[in-house]
Amino acid sequence: MRVDVEDTVTGGRIVRRTLTRNVRRVSVGTLLICIHQLAETAVPITLGWIIDSAITSGDPTWFAVSILGLAALFLCLTTAYQFGMRSLNVALQHEAHRIRMEVTGRILDPRGLDTSLRGGELLTISSTDAEQSAWFLDLFPRIAAAATAVVATAVALMIIDVPLGLAIFIGTPIFVAVLQLVAPRVTRRAAEQQRTVAEATALATDLVSGHRSIEGIGAETEAATRYRRASAKALGAALLTARSLATQLGITTGVSAVVAATVAGLAGYFALVGRITVGELIAVVGLAQFLIEPLGVLSSIPAVVARARASADRVALVLGADRILDHGTEHIMGQRLDLAFRGVAHRSLQAIDLDIASGEIVAILAYGPEDAESIVAVLSGQVSPADIAGDVLLAGIPTRDIDLAHVRASIVVEPHVSDLFADTVKNNITAGRGHTDRDLDGALRASGADQIVASHADGLEQRLTERGANLSGGQRQRIALARALFAEPPVLVLHEPTTAVDSVTEHAVARGIATLRHGPTVRTPKTTIIVTTSPALLSVADRVVVLRDGRIAADAPHSVLLELADDYAEAVLR
Repeated sequence: MRVDVEDTVTGGRIVRRTLTRNVRRVSVGTLLICIHQLAETAVPITLGWIIDSAITSGDPTWFAVSILGLAALFLCLTTAYQFGMRSLNVALQHEAHRIRMEVTGRILDPRGLDTSLRGGELLTISSTDAEQSAWFLDLFPRIAAAATAVVATAVALMIIDVPLGLAIFIGTPIFVAVLQLVAPRVTRRAAEQQRTVAEATALATDLVSGHRSIEGIGAETEAATRYRRASAKALGAALLTARSLATQLGITTGVSAVVAATVAGLAGYFALVGRITVGELIAVVGLAQFLIEPLGVLSSIPAVVARARASADRVALVLGADRILDHGTEHIMGQRLDLAFRGVAHRSLQAIDLDIASGEIVAILAYGPEDAESIVAVLSGQVSPADIAGDVLLAGIPTRDIDLAHVRASIVVEPHVSDLFADTVKNNITAGRGHTDRDLDGALRASGADQIVASHADGLEQRLTERGANLSGGQRQRIALARALFAEPPVLVLHEPTTAVDSVTEHAVARGIATLRHGPTVRTPKTTIIVTTSPALLSVADRVVVLRDGRIAADAPHSVLLELADDYAEAVLR
């Protein structure tokens, strides 16, 4: 059965966890940013006071002291802002990195991930969404700072004149209420935009990775049409989001301007009738102008919150997904690794019983490609036990009970389509393993990849592009096969490893695999299972297991089947 996560992971929980584990840096940063806003609020008040006291009095000494005080105020607000934003940015970047690593680790967990998300969507979540989920570390401090600025401004205006302060206390709730009216629509549209963009990215990833196959079947027009539709859908969602944001910005900017203009107008009238001084008028006008900034910050918050929360929800889809497999506890190192199927049923397979002794090279020929894919999936160990009936035994122990690391080390499955990495040929084959050059030479010869190395001036140091796109299909197959052989696993499963090579190379590869893994110089018995229809590979197997309609139809040497089974000969001879 699938392995459930310990606790339900939601976007809200991601947000709370993000804030909790960065509480120290966020608290310090928020405090310093609030101090910065208080100092900003104090600037116009200080200027008004200087005009009313130092300038009016005509005392140069007092004026100089006042200017020094103003300079100290600017030093305070600048220092508070720099250290506050530094603390918040450090927290944000560290948290974004931490979420990226958590998402990536979850995706790459050997126990698998039970999700319908495609590769491109997972890529978007592990990069863009992981970063945007950390935005809350910057959002809440900005909200706190903006609220501090609004309250400080209102209090200062209240001290100067009560009606001026009341204008802020009354206008701000109206402003916030307007934000709440438009926030839900912005949130929905931002989430829809991110979803459609992720879908378009996933489709683009699939098309790029499979562009050679698409060209091979002449489906470029259909592929382009599908991507054009997905991109147009993403564009439509982006335009709707932009329209909502523009509407919101226009409304909130207008409301904030009205609030600021009302305060400045009242102050001007009060100055004309002698209710407030010239210095107080300047202070009020400065505060009204300054007020536009925190109100602007508040107006932008719903859109940013919408994007960050949508990203947190998408991160939760990965972090909250069930694991497909569980860790067993049994160890099998040093034992004879016989492999057996007992009543195995999965997809098209129906109650398969099969024994493969350690040291055998067994070929499996499936008349239906669905049977071949099903048995490779079972052997890969990446299918949930809930989706498989029966048992796969390794050294007599069900694989579900064996420690997962031991299973992965004992059974290596090289799929029909393998990915190469943007690195050298050597690093693609060795993958960081510390074997000798002799081991590498053996894997190169057996796979036919030595021809690829010899044909390029850089040899093993030849650089491959992403997914090995600068190689032909046959060259990619041989490099991937060399990587599998170089790993020297006790049990190696190959799925159609030579479909893209010519017949001469195919025969050489078949002999190379048999010699490298089962030749007279091999000390430790190794098992090789080749799922194939290639007569060259079938001929080097000790026996061939034939699958028809999900069941074993025959189990005999290749030569015997050629003589006794007409349909077998017809299927493999070409």
